[in-house]
Amino acid sequence: MSQQQAKILIFDSGVGGLSVYKEIETKLPQLDYLYIFDNAAYPYGELDHQTLIVRVDALVTSLVEMHQIDLVVIACNTASTVVLPTLRAKLAIPVVGVVPAIKPASNLANKAVGLIATPATITRPYTHDLIRDFSQSKPVELLGSTRLVDMAEEKLRGNPVDLDELKQILAPIYRHVDVAVLGCTHFPLIKPEIQQVLSSNVLLVDSGEAIARRVADLLKESVAAQIKREGTKEILSTAPPWDEGALNIALRQLGFSPVQHFPLEI
Repeated sequence: MSQQQAKILIFDSGVGGLSVYKEIETKLPQLDYLYIFDNAAYPYGELDHQTLIVRVDALVTSLVEMHQIDLVVIACNTASTVVLPTLRAKLAIPVVGVVPAIKPASNLANKAVGLIATPATITRPYTHDLIRDFSQSKPVELLGSTRLVDMAEEKLRGNPVDLDELKQILAPIYRHVDVAVLGCTHFPLIKPEIQQVLSSNVLLVDSGEAIARRVADLLKESVAAQIKREGTKEILSTAPPWDEGALNIALRQLGFSPVQHFPLEI
């Protein structure tokens, strides 16, 4: 790896991956970050597998080459369960994905685990394999919602979360579980509201910190050799950012420059 500052590419369909970025940046503030969200095809849960693979492959491989990326984080549960084998076969650098935190949640639960995710993640065989392998002793209640993803997107753009609507969405697991997995990277963005609805009796678990630890471990040699400085932070979207004023305000607080358009050409 070169003596340049290590650069991480973080990929998601929307702004949910910013929850993962915040965990990584807390551990590694000196790195350079490039965030790409494929909002031209949002939401990913409604795409077929092949379309998803083609889009993610095209975006990630082109940006890795253009920006001399050292490590890729696929900060999207839906994409991670589908595209990781393809990317890892093509790229010579580490590719880190996210999976629902079923294993730690099962270890922490006394009663039952609630998995809050997108409908696509809830139905995917990969998710059911995780439950079979790591939560045999605790029942897992599944709750799939696309509306929660929209709520997180809206919150980051300055719109408050409707707690009554949130209560209706979470009703199927309310009072049935004592640990809930935030199985979509969007959901930590509305964690305070989810906690308020489910009450302090429910422990919320997500994968962000585990991903950050994994990234830090993979880049530890490179990071150790680098100068201490604040890294650069750029963000790209596949749809033209016509009216992202509110989002850019939130992004500026995270250290990012304004959203730039990066059209996908397949």
